[in-house]
Amino acid sequence: MRWMFSLVALALMSCTVETVQPVQVAASAPVSRSSFTSAADAERGFAQVVSRLEPTAESVCRQYQPQLNCDFKIVVDKRRNQPPNAYQSLDSSGRPVITFTNALIADTRNTDELAFVMGHEAAHHIQNHLARQAQNAEAAALVFAGLATLTGGSAADVATAQELGEFVGARSYSKEFELEADELGTVIALRAGYDPLIGAQFFTRIPDPGNRFLGTHPPNGARYNTVTATVARVKG
Repeated sequence: MRWMFSLVALALMSCTVETVQPVQVAASAPVSRSSFTSAADAERGFAQVVSRLEPTAESVCRQYQPQLNCDFKIVVDKRRNQPPNAYQSLDSSGRPVITFTNALIADTRNTDELAFVMGHEAAHHIQNHLARQAQNAEAAALVFAGLATLTGGSAADVATAQELGEFVGARSYSKEFELEADELGTVIALRAGYDPLIGAQFFTRIPDPGNRFLGTHPPNGARYNTVTATVARVKG
């Protein structure tokens, strides 16, 4: 077991994390807030948020990461069997895609929550988290496989070590990435005219993941603290 902990420690040392500072973008006029009392309200609110927040996110992206594709595509997964979720991905051409499931839209209570979640997912792309996660996974896989080879492991041992390294590397800074996305997502929501302090109330209604080793998300309290600190800094 001791060798496995050594591998994990070395893998974490081989991964990279960057300090990211949100850019300053001119704020839009505050939007009139609306709470949802029905699914139809939520759908209308979603359309409103897309129309305001998407151009703001694209503006932040072009200023902060001009080398990236900043043409966001925001879609809804309408399959009934999908749980509440939102995530960022890339299509085959490298265009950033933000996907919301119908269940997540229905779970939100107002436009501020939708805007915060959307800003958070846009921030994942602007912060280049998918590429950084892949880089960390590759680096850790090489470390694990190399150490397994040096200690006389079989081909199967090396393959297993490589798979473990990919897992550890991919998760090594997941919590930091989430907090980075919360910080920049807060800025994006503010610039689009929404209130991220109201939006982050969404955290109070989802299960708290705690601070598990190699967990994918930080504690809800840490995330809300990041939002409040960012708002205080931006508003001065």
